[in-house]
Amino acid sequence: MPYIEQRKRGRYETAIRMLIDELLMFPDGLDGNLNYIISTLLYRIWLDNQSYEKGNKLIGVLECAKLELYRRVIAEYENKKTEENGDVFVSPKGEQS
Repeated sequence: MPYIEQRKRGRYETAIRMLIDELLMFPDGLDGNLNYIISTLLYRIWLDNQSYEKGNKLIGVLECAKLELYRRVIAEYENKKTEENGDVFVSPKGEQS
């Protein structure tokens, strides 16, 4: 998780809020638009200093952001839905895996 100091987070909030507001104006295109923003940010950072190390770091940032989103947000939602609807991973004998 990108645990940066609280005082440093504020410098990005206006830009983040503007991006979110723009993205939510076109919910049907959210996937493509969000992908465009992320890809463009990473590509332009890459252009600033191309190296194996920079590429490796950019890929690492993406991977860690993906994992944190799942671990901290999506898994909680999925656990709630499992409780509501029952587990998918149940053997034919009714035993959970």
